[in-house]
Amino acid sequence: MRNFFRGITRRGILALLSGLLVTLPVAANAATDSPVLTRIAKTGTLKVGMSGGQPPFNFNSREGRIIGMDVDLAGMLATALNVELEIVDMPFGQLLPALESGKVDLVISGMTATLPRNMRAAFVAPYHVTGKSILARSETLAALGRDELGRTDMKVAALAGSTSEDFVKRVAPNAALTTTKDYNAAIDLLLANKVDLFVADASIIMLSMMRWPDAGLVAANKPLTIEPIGIAVPPSDPLLLNLVQNYMRAMEASGVLEQLNKKWFQDGGWLVQLP
Repeated sequence: MRNFFRGITRRGILALLSGLLVTLPVAANAATDSPVLTRIAKTGTLKVGMSGGQPPFNFNSREGRIIGMDVDLAGMLATALNVELEIVDMPFGQLLPALESGKVDLVISGMTATLPRNMRAAFVAPYHVTGKSILARSETLAALGRDELGRTDMKVAALAGSTSEDFVKRVAPNAALTTTKDYNAAIDLLLANKVDLFVADASIIMLSMMRWPDAGLVAANKPLTIEPIGIAVPPSDPLLLNLVQNYMRAMEASGVLEQLNKKWFQDGGWLVQLP
């Protein structure tokens, strides 16, 4: 887990740990009311669900390791708890069912907190704020607003099980929607002219522009929505929820969260690790 701290200040880590540790005695005194946190303590393992296909949140590197901002967050939490981190890689649409069934303890996978999702899980943060945007091979198409998008019958790609899929179905019911297992598959469709638009979070759209600078891709000028990205926690475990809340507050107060956002959404040095 020590590699997750690369680029993070020592003072920031100490502040983070201090914020976390205040919750541990409470969890120990009420284990029966906190089944997931109790399981984490007994097994010495924190299981975190991720899709593995959402750069820069999480993705498989050239070396075959899952890396990204979500991995950094999960790694810091596991280190603070003195447990091992186990990343459970699965399609995005299976993450919440895995949380509900107990297959994973948390979901940290670029997931937006929405009303339907919040009825199934508690969300902590946000640790990143984004919004829906459009990527196209034409300035005219990229400039489409919500109203114009709703009147089109174009071919659109979006990540399966994501809020982008829901957005397209709601705003552009006439569009021919193709859902993909990851972002790379959607970009491949766009580059091959098999779809007209790719709809995703604005941060993902800007990343795509950075990855394919010579492909003639054009992004929308401004996001079409505002969406908070958070950590999904089982609603039946209030002490785990409390611990993660304290963890995220410490991350924000110490400046670690700001550094992570800069590392993964501004610097771009990690792009060389993409396959």
